[in-house]
Formats: sequence, structure tokens, C-alpha cells
Amino acid sequence: MENLPIRTSFEFLATSMKYWKPGENYAQEIVVSLKNKIQENDILVVSEKALAIVTGQIADESLIVPSSAAKILARYWMRYVWGYILGPICHLNRATLNHLKDYPREEGAIHKQMVLQHFGLLQALEQGSEGGTDISNLPYSYVSLPLRNPQIIAEQIRKKMEEELGKQIAVIVVDSDKTYSLKNFHFTPRLNSVPGIHHLIGVIGYVIGRLLNLRRRATPLAVVGLEAHVEELLEISDSADRARGVGAGKTVWDMVKKFKVPFTHITYEMLDKAEHRPLVIVRRSPSNPPNM
Repeated sequence: MENLPIRTSFEFLATSMKYWKPGENYAQEIVVSLKNKIQENDILVVSEKALAIVTGQIADESLIVPSSAAKILARYWMRYVWGYILGPICHLNRATLNHLKDYPREEGAIHKQMVLQHFGLLQALEQGSEGGTDISNLPYSYVSLPLRNPQIIAEQIRKKMEEELGKQIAVIVVDSDKTYSLKNFHFTPRLNSVPGIHHLIGVIGYVIGRLLNLRRRATPLAVVGLEAHVEELLEISDSADRARGVGAGKTVWDMVKKFKVPFTHITYEMLDKAEHRPLVIVRRSPSNPPNM
């Protein structure tokens, strides 16, 4: 199958779905949800976190015992270095700074230990989304981990849509964690992304990007069926990510405020009540007709 050509003007159509739980048949859920919505040559942007959860790429932090290093990170590095030094110079907003200054010692140390075990010190030194992890929109003590094979999953989704619906589409897997751009040089603290985005791992990339106040956009992790320059992929990914929204909350603090319980007491039933839009259909705008 030939790759679809990139377009220059798009509409972004976010699709509401039920919350995907581990082990569910997400490919069939996508087919059913998009049966009467997807069109030939559309681009389907899929949330990495939703895919990570449904494929079981999660960790249960209630099973983790923090080390002395993790306790130091939670008690001192996060509260004082990020709360009073790195946070302000990285232009973090006042609410985030206040949360960092009150970073939870016990739960925070456990989380930092998980990051140390999976991703190492440079990622653990970040103030959030370390290594591509995410606590928001997850219940109990669960945390999502980055997908190991986003390209394979994107290919499977594309194939499923063609087989079930007879539609030739492109698929992009996107993470809301940011890619920073300095003119034509693009980099991310994440461990994986599409070719053309460089890796300045962990706290180094994050601090440089925020300190210099560089342009930041959601990160495309995999793309199939579409030939596009990395700048175009970043534009599509970021616009789709903004169209998707934040589900039960952009951060774990937002979830705590929304549900009025400690974050480890958030349940699947609570998350089911929030609006989740893991899929965004990207379609050529009517104002941009194809060349004949």
C-alpha cells in the first residue's frame, strides 16, 4: 500500500470513548467507534498513554520499596531544587511550583524508585513524566510506562482498519510529553520518538528546553502510512493532542482536586465517569481541496 501524502490544512475531530482498561480489545473498540466516522485518507492520531494502559504497559507502585536515593530525591531534590531553583528558571507556573514545594515524601519516593529502576538517574531528576511515565488518568498506585513498540502497534491498527472497514488511513502514535524545537533542531527528553527528533535524555533536555523557552509540542512516537517532514508531524501531533483534551485531569493533582480523594484512592469507576478521547481523526480541511 502506498503511503498517503501529507496535507497542509486539517480538521481535528476528537472521538469520545469509554476508558480503556488493561487487556481490552482496543483494536476492535477503535473499529466500532470509527465505523461511521473515518474516511479514506484520514490520519488517525492515537494516544500513547491509552495504548500503554490497555496493553498492560503499567507498573504498580504499591509493590515498590524506595531506596535511600529515592527518598533524597523526593524530600530534597523535588521540594527544594525544583521548587525554588530549577522550577522558576524553567518558567513553571505558580501552581506547579507550590505542588513541587509540597512534593509527597512517601509516595514521591516510591515513584522516584520506580523511575530509577526502569530509566536511571537522569530521568529520575526530572520533575514529572520521567522517562515517558504518567500517573494521570490511572487508578490506585498505577503508572503508565512508555510503549516498547509503538511502530508495531500503529501498523496493527492501520491494518485492522483496512481489513474491517476497507479504509486506507495513516496512523500516528503521540505522547503529550514535549519535543522542543530550536529552529530546525528538534529534541525531547523521552527515550524514543520518530526519526528527526533527537534525544537529550531526561533532566538535561527538559531543563534546556524550558530554560530557553523553546517552542514545545507533543511528541510523535510512530507513524505509518504517511510521508511527512518532522516539522509537519509535530504540528499534526500537537494540534491533535490539544483537541484530545486531558480526560480526568492533566496532572495527578488535577485528578485529586476533581475526585476529592487521595490519588491512590482513585478507582476505575471514577475514571469511567470522565470524558476520554484517545483518538483524533485528522482530515483535510474543505478549504484545502486536493490538487487535480
